Amino acid sequence: MKSDPISNPPQSKTPIPLVVLLQTVGPEEAGQRLDNYLLRWAKGVPKSHVYRIIRSGEVRVNKKRAEPTTRLIEGDIVRVPPVRLAEPAQMAAVNSAQTKSRARGYSDKMPILYEDEALLIVNKPAGLAVHGGSGIVLGVIETLRITRPELNFLELVHRLDRDTSGVLLLAKKRSALVELHRQIREGQTDKRYYLLAHGEVIQEAGVMQLKFPLHKYLLANGERRVRVDPDGLPSHTALRVVKVMKRENATITLAEAQLKTGRTHQIRVHLQKLGHAILGDDKYGFEDQDKVVKSKRLYLHAHLAGFIHPRTGEKMRIESPLPPEFAAMIKTFEVSTEK
Repeated sequence: MKSDPISNPPQSKTPIPLVVLLQTVGPEEAGQRLDNYLLRWAKGVPKSHVYRIIRSGEVRVNKKRAEPTTRLIEGDIVRVPPVRLAEPAQMAAVNSAQTKSRARGYSDKMPILYEDEALLIVNKPAGLAVHGGSGIVLGVIETLRITRPELNFLELVHRLDRDTSGVLLLAKKRSALVELHRQIREGQTDKRYYLLAHGEVIQEAGVMQLKFPLHKYLLANGERRVRVDPDGLPSHTALRVVKVMKRENATITLAEAQLKTGRTHQIRVHLQKLGHAILGDDKYGFEDQDKVVKSKRLYLHAHLAGFIHPRTGEKMRIESPLPPEFAAMIKTFEVSTEK
């Protein structure tokens, strides 16, 4: 069964006093754009308000007006006008003992795969969003900020869909975040996922190269979706069949997907386009087939992340084992072929 959403107001961090503040840019903050600096510092302030106070001149850098795109330098003095983070009811929800207790519970279900002075890498469970918003107070980042208050800087390096489990990288230093983002942009990282797909995925020779262009759009209710579209953005998934499994009323395929690009919902939409949607996918899947195999979750798991350590230059390879739900589903099938 999929986890229920946390339907409380969005997470905010420590309230900012309603006075003018002068913030000194530190070494870990140098190089950031002014808008990103304010958005990270003033958690809970609407983005539109942040841009308004910059453009109106209420925000100053070294006593001068600045643009949202202004790059900050260590030692810069940023003037921040009085801002209110959230309504009292929202702040009460965020700071409540119940929320903090829930954060500790989530943290217990999120094992640390690797940690050092620059990085924190966790095994994200399915059903937990990477960050709060849209009625969700606690995601991974909010949970860790509550349970690890000693960390002065903590940001997501990348994202995983809420119902996807597996390896998730966070940076404890801004310099590490910047370097890992550079590696992602330049295609120097290796991200691989295991998935269970409906039907028998035919792999004729070698690894399948899926290159369907993707276009993001919104449903009438504002929900984000993605579809294959000739005018969409280029996307590339390398797909390798691991096992095809059959039983009397169904066939499924265990496959490994390697991301060559990182578009929203990329693997899920590419598998749908093949006609082999991922088991348990309530956005792009086959509901009738999910009922037959009794899917308990989205069967997509980020099992490997490879990158160059941003400080030591060491080649890193962080792995997460298949979740128990995968093993349980596989056991209900007879392995018919292996590749």
